[in-house]
Amino acid sequence: MKVNEMMVPSIDQLADQYLNGKGVQGTKAGKSTEFSDILSVKQLETIETPRFSKHAVNRLSDRQLTLTDEQLDRLTEGAIKAGAKGINESLVLVDDLAFIVNIKNNTVVTALDSTRSDESVYTNIDGAVIA
Repeated sequence: MKVNEMMVPSIDQLADQYLNGKGVQGTKAGKSTEFSDILSVKQLETIETPRFSKHAVNRLSDRQLTLTDEQLDRLTEGAIKAGAKGINESLVLVDDLAFIVNIKNNTVVTALDSTRSDESVYTNIDGAVIA
C-alpha cells in the first residue's frame, strides 16, 4: 500500500490544521494557536492532584485539619506554579493551611495549620507559593 493510499496528511495539510485551530485539541478557530498556549492546555489536561504521604495523612488527622475541594484545587495549582519556577521542595500556603510538597514526586510531605505559633519555622524548602 502506498503512503497516499493510507490517507496520511501532507505537511501542508497539517500546517493548515494547526494554523486554523482544526485538529488541535483545546483551541478553537479564531483563538491563539501559539505553541505556549497549546502546551499550557496539554499540561492542564495532565494535571494530577498531589498524593499525600502517610506522614502527611497522619499530620492532617492528628491536627484535625480538613481540606475542601476548592482548597485541594488551590494546593494543586500551587504545586504546579512551584514546579514551573523550578522549585523542588515547596511550601504551599492555602488559607490557614501549610503544606510541604515534593514537586518532583508530586507528593505532600507534611501538612500543618500555619496559624499555630509553635509551627512558624519551615525548613528544607527552596521556595514558597501562596495559593
